[in-house]
Amino acid sequence: MFDFSTVVDRHGTWCTQWDYVADRFGSADLLPFTISDMDFATAPCILEALHQRLAHGVLGYSRWQNDAFLGAIASWFDQRHNTTIDTGSLVYGPSVIYMVSELIRQWSAPGDGVVVHTPAYDAFYKAIEGNQRTVIPVALENPRAGWICDRDKLEAALARPESKILLLCSPHNPTGKVWTRGELEIMAALCERHGVRVISDEIHMDMVWGEQPHIPWCNVASGNWALFTSGSKSFNIPALTGAYGLIQDEQSRTRYLTALKGRDGLSSPAVLALTAHIAAYEQGAPWLDALRGYLKDNLRYVADTLNSAFPELAWQPPQSTYLAWIDLRSLKIDDHALQSALIHQQKIAIMPGSTYGDEGRGFVRLNAGCPRSKLEQGVSGLIKAIRSVR
Repeated sequence: MFDFSTVVDRHGTWCTQWDYVADRFGSADLLPFTISDMDFATAPCILEALHQRLAHGVLGYSRWQNDAFLGAIASWFDQRHNTTIDTGSLVYGPSVIYMVSELIRQWSAPGDGVVVHTPAYDAFYKAIEGNQRTVIPVALENPRAGWICDRDKLEAALARPESKILLLCSPHNPTGKVWTRGELEIMAALCERHGVRVISDEIHMDMVWGEQPHIPWCNVASGNWALFTSGSKSFNIPALTGAYGLIQDEQSRTRYLTALKGRDGLSSPAVLALTAHIAAYEQGAPWLDALRGYLKDNLRYVADTLNSAFPELAWQPPQSTYLAWIDLRSLKIDDHALQSALIHQQKIAIMPGSTYGDEGRGFVRLNAGCPRSKLEQGVSGLIKAIRSVR
């Protein structure tokens, strides 16, 4: 029913991944597998809803606190994640990272610590350090057997007097780990014990492949917490902006909304973002399920092709996300030499693991959210680059 194989030319559309690849990689003529958006047109039901809204012709100020938007979110959590949410606790924001940054400012002071699992999404470092807070890392371990977090190390980090917030990525970017209920319950108990608030970024919640389901933080939470997410990753609509979430504490929720409206003047959302989310959550499930199947096959292709070329890798697809977090350490190659070969010889842009912290050295993160024909070029280029520097 849906076509994910046809290549859509994104050049000349002000596209970050394609038109501005030189900003990060120093060269403009690269085939990109970089930031986490996809090369697919969004769901037809979303495009139709946007056309209908544009046909109305009036694009004035709007409100996000309407029954259609709130009801669509509640229905999505119920149907896709078996979770009942309180729509009275919902909040809106222009992006998940804006919402994360605002609560970091409200729930901590300059110099305070924010605990994160590392390697970590690079925007987390920027949000923490850009607000004059300190990153307190807890490294994930044992990637071959499945990423785990050492409980004692996590508690030691949370127990530090400067630790005020646990910034959780669930599912985890870049590793693709899906947290189990047991792991989340341990985190919740430890945070409550040490008086640490939790901000859970769940933007990849719909992109889970294996038997382990995504469990929203609100299902295990205690104490003071927030959950932020968006349909932008699932339905490839980040350019429309728009995110939403739950803030458990009424006082915190009021302070957040006051800052959004009063200080930042952001109370009127992009109406097309509301339109897109409503259409996605009410009609987009068949498209998303088809996309998920295509992406899962893409990740299996990456694994089979890389392991055929380098059996010692024994790489397996992640539990979630369309981002292949590939451990190349067994090949004992130099990260800088590999990036040079990718950029200058193969004309391919793949994110170096060091982007996500010191624990990412020896890894690359390859975006598999694209037609198979493009992915084949990327994996082939990666293999050739590895062979050239071994």
